Amino acid sequence: QVQLVESGGGSVQAGGSLRLSCAASRYTVSSYCMGWFRLAPGKVGEGVATIDSDGNTGYADSVKGRFTISRDDAKNTLYLQMNTLKPEDTAMYYCATRLWVRNCLSAVTWYNIWGQGTQVTVSS
Repeated sequence: QVQLVESGGGSVQAGGSLRLSCAASRYTVSSYCMGWFRLAPGKVGEGVATIDSDGNTGYADSVKGRFTISRDDAKNTLYLQMNTLKPEDTAMYYCATRLWVRNCLSAVTWYNIWGQGTQVTVSS
């Protein structure tokens, strides 16, 4: 079965950087839509960034210019480079995909395969 495993979360001060990774099993990251999402306590889940099979990317307004989604085809891994982190970026971050679909939609509920998440904590 398809499996997504995130890593790279941690605690960082405001202004710092982190890179999240999402390793896929039995699934080719470059062939399908992949996305990063986050969930903070007391808040609704938010789409952070997506990348489709053609490499087209999309970002939430709150992270544009600070976060970059990318993938390494050789490692079959999805990344989220997060720079200039802010306390409001604190959340559990998940990678997800809509199984076997190449183009992305923004709705969180459209994605049907999720990783276990990795915590990002940004202190002021």
